[in-house]
Amino acid sequence: MTNSPKFIVFICGSALRGQPDHGNLAGARFLGDALSVPAYRLHAVKDGWHPGIYEVAQGGVSIPGELYSLSKAQYEHLLSTEPPDMYPEQIRLDDGNTATAMFYPEKLIREGGWPDISDLGGWANYKRN
Repeated sequence: MTNSPKFIVFICGSALRGQPDHGNLAGARFLGDALSVPAYRLHAVKDGWHPGIYEVAQGGVSIPGELYSLSKAQYEHLLSTEPPDMYPEQIRLDDGNTATAMFYPEKLIREGGWPDISDLGGWANYKRN
């Protein structure tokens, strides 16, 4: 018998604990809080409907988030609930590991003029203000 594949996912937006889409992670195992390396920017896409992160060569910040272990079925469900244009990509964490995160195309963020909230301490802090 083989083990089913597990997906380690970095959540940094509306599916965080206490946020409205946390139910999209139903049954996923919480692994703990995490922080990316300072190589990303975070924006409030579509007037704060969801976050958009992307990697930058310079001027990045560390993005706070949470790590979850998901089965293949849970991972596929999570992907099916993500907004249009988001895509899975590896994010580098400050502990030297990587995880899958949902990125948003920088080009679309620029075209939309969505506000940069990178320096506000993460999505949950932004939503509290």
